[in-house]
Amino acid sequence: MLFSEYLHEKAEESRHNETVGYFLAVLGSIFFVGGLLETVIMVENPEWFLIIPYHLTPHPYSLLGLSLISIGLVLLCLGIVLSVHFARERAWYMKELHKAHATEEQKLKRKQRLKVEDREKF
Repeated sequence: MLFSEYLHEKAEESRHNETVGYFLAVLGSIFFVGGLLETVIMVENPEWFLIIPYHLTPHPYSLLGLSLISIGLVLLCLGIVLSVHFARERAWYMKELHKAHATEEQKLKRKQRLKVEDREKF
């Protein structure tokens, strides 16, 4: 296996992982918004810290909303971090792939030049 083929495979894998990170971010935003809507609609007079309800009432929807918001925030942050990480990793692989491709082209041109010089000698 050539080094360029290896880099190509790793870039594809990184692209796939980046897409998974985007999906995690979307899933997190859906959970977050769902938790906010559930809390606003079902719980009477929730107490808020910024956008997170912190006072739990005996109503079961209060705990459900807080858990959806918490899971949504974690998934959203995790998805963003993973997407950025794998995008940077893929950029590195692509840069190295470009370097490897350039060196392979130089070797090929050198071989062709040597063949032409050998033909001119005879």
